[in-house]
Amino acid sequence: EREVGTPLFRRLTRGVELTEAGESFYEDARQILAMSDAALEKAKGIARGMNGSLSLGITSSDAFHPQIFTLLHRFQLDHPGVTLHQMEDNMANLMTALSEAELDIAFVRLPCESSKAFNLRIIDEEPMVIALPRDNPLATQPTLALEQLCDVAPILFPREVAPGLYELVYNSCLRAGIDMERAWQSSQISSSLSMVNAGFGFALVPQSMTCIQQPNVSYHPLSGAPLKTDIAIAWRRFERSRTVKRFLAMF
Repeated sequence: EREVGTPLFRRLTRGVELTEAGESFYEDARQILAMSDAALEKAKGIARGMNGSLSLGITSSDAFHPQIFTLLHRFQLDHPGVTLHQMEDNMANLMTALSEAELDIAFVRLPCESSKAFNLRIIDEEPMVIALPRDNPLATQPTLALEQLCDVAPILFPREVAPGLYELVYNSCLRAGIDMERAWQSSQISSSLSMVNAGFGFALVPQSMTCIQQPNVSYHPLSGAPLKTDIAIAWRRFERSRTVKRFLAMF
């Protein structure tokens, strides 16, 4: 009361009761104590990796892979106190964001030269498939070899979207005798399917993207030796975050 400068209690013969100032002080003090307890529990939770936040980067070529979002959902159910932040971008931007600690984890496509600066853990191997206009005579065949597509223009995504995957697709087409001077370029891997639908040519896409159904697009596994790409998790070396470690423990 000396510090506040006003009475907080009324002294009565039968006991005491709070003054108006005392009631206000009591309510505020109770909230402060509750917040203090909550802050203590939150700090303990962060130390255990049960609270806090996790920033995740996902490449546009991974955005359709069901396993990734199944894992994110499972982690969120097991760790409701952790807030997940997602960022979808190309590989170059994700690797920069990861190195500058703007991201905690990134889902990437291998091979990827810039990812070698980070810890990597492969979580899936995915075959590439051919996306072809349905009105192309070859669309009646269940499987196709790249060599059969020499008369069809290839559609490529920009190299910076996924450099390693770009090289894999480009070099595979080149070895098959496809004229890469005729190649069209899409803005993203997903938009290459819209170009296939419009009849520009064919595209090589990860199998998970066959969930995108367009009326004039048919998907065909590659005959012969499969063309595969790995999906991996990348994180900084010497990572100390308990939340990141709890996420990685799922794999």
